[in-house]
Amino acid sequence: RTNTPLQALDLMNDVTFLEASRMLAQRMLKEGGQDPDGRLNYGFRLVTSRAPNAQERQVLRGDLQFHLDYFSTNPGRIKGFLSQGEAAPDPALDQRELAAYASVASLMLNLDEAVTKE
Repeated sequence: RTNTPLQALDLMNDVTFLEASRMLAQRMLKEGGQDPDGRLNYGFRLVTSRAPNAQERQVLRGDLQFHLDYFSTNPGRIKGFLSQGEAAPDPALDQRELAAYASVASLMLNLDEAVTKE
C-alpha cells in the first residue's frame, strides 16, 4: 500500500469520531488563532504532534474551503451534522464554520498517523 498525503481510514462516519471531530474543531476555533492557517496548523499539531508539511497544508486548506462552501449552499445539513454524539455544539461559535472545521478535523483524526490499528 502506498501512503498518500492525508490518507484516511474509514472511521469518518462513526458517531464517536464525529463528536470527537466537532470537539477538536471547537478547540481549533477557540484556541488556534484568528486565521484559518493558524487553526488548521493547531489542529494538525494536536492530532499528529507535528506541523503539516506544505502539501498537507494545501490539502487541509482545500478541504476547509470545500466544506465552507458546502455548508453555505446546504445550511440544512449543519444541524444534523453537528448533532452527532451526546455533547451539544458550542452555540457561541458560527455553526457553518464549526461544521466545516469539524469536517477537516474528521479527516485529521482518520489519518493513518493518528489511528492505531492492530
